[in-house]
Amino acid sequence: MSEEPPDLYECMSTLRAVRRLRTDPIPADVLDRVLQAACWAPTGGNQQPWRVVVVTDDPGKQGLEDIYRPLWETYVAGFLNRVKDSPPDELAKWQKVAKAGDHMANRLSEAPAILVFCANPAFMAITDSHLDRPSMVGGGSVYPAVQNAMLACVAEGLGCTLTTLHCQNEPAVKELLEIPEEWATVAMVPIGYPTLRGHGPITRKPPTEMAYDDRFGSPWTS
Repeated sequence: MSEEPPDLYECMSTLRAVRRLRTDPIPADVLDRVLQAACWAPTGGNQQPWRVVVVTDDPGKQGLEDIYRPLWETYVAGFLNRVKDSPPDELAKWQKVAKAGDHMANRLSEAPAILVFCANPAFMAITDSHLDRPSMVGGGSVYPAVQNAMLACVAEGLGCTLTTLHCQNEPAVKELLEIPEEWATVAMVPIGYPTLRGHGPITRKPPTEMAYDDRFGSPWTS
């Protein structure tokens, strides 16, 4: 990189969904650093029960687009219907997000690389599997790797976004990428150099709304 990369806090505070990507190839050393960042992520028992398929060939990328596009079209139609009565300014914001999503869905195959993260439950300590609710703990051994890769993308000047819609047609994804039966797909991250501004300021709730002091519901004060 020609300039000093942003520090970790800057990467975290500017990591936003970038769905408009150039077709320029990603240099091998840059891609290696992104993948190395994923490998540094913590996992339960240090088992690293995940793998990532780096899809760069045209048939694979086109196949993923063909799977993803109809899923997105169904999702975004429902989403826009849910927010249709929002105040005008808020509705315009959601419509802008939907338009960017349309762009990605219709041009997914043009991304220079698509990272498809997979996980094998057999190597996870899924400590909440017995509870009467959807299991969530297993993701703790996978999504830190996804986040590390995405933070590395920010540091490298690459745009990226995380989607899981492809899981709605996981059998087709697994067949396309020859993913073994015992492995599940957990995230798809198209990456590439952004066509517009790329990553930048994000809007999130602050610790005063998200954190509690000692007991759930007890206000956090810094």
